[in-house]
Amino acid sequence: MVARQDGADAADPALAGRLVALRPYLDGEVALTVVAAEHGIALRTARRWVARLRAGGPAGLGRKPRSDTGRRRLAPDLVALVEGWALTRPRLSIATIHRRACEVARTRGWPGASYASVHAIVTGLDPALVTLAL
Repeated sequence: MVARQDGADAADPALAGRLVALRPYLDGEVALTVVAAEHGIALRTARRWVARLRAGGPAGLGRKPRSDTGRRRLAPDLVALVEGWALTRPRLSIATIHRRACEVARTRGWPGASYASVHAIVTGLDPALVTLAL
């Protein structure tokens, strides 16, 4: 699968399906209401797809990447605490680190950390750093 620079994916099945569904309307063969009904698409959705197609070409029908991809919503101090606990000896389980992180977040009024976010922080640490610390 090759990602294009414009954010659309060349092998995106949703994009291909949308183009196939809209093709009769774009060729002027049938009305958009007929296309929407045949494919089980809400008319408003079909209109939105046509507008996006006209504004951005076929790539406009693809899914947009999230604007917050790769960013954490946790407080930087909490992330640092989790990383520090992950590097302590003896090694703490992720469940223990999660419980501690939730406790600290609650006492300081920060949003709590989910188990998945703690797991991602711990497993995202550089293996060489973990080896050196332990």
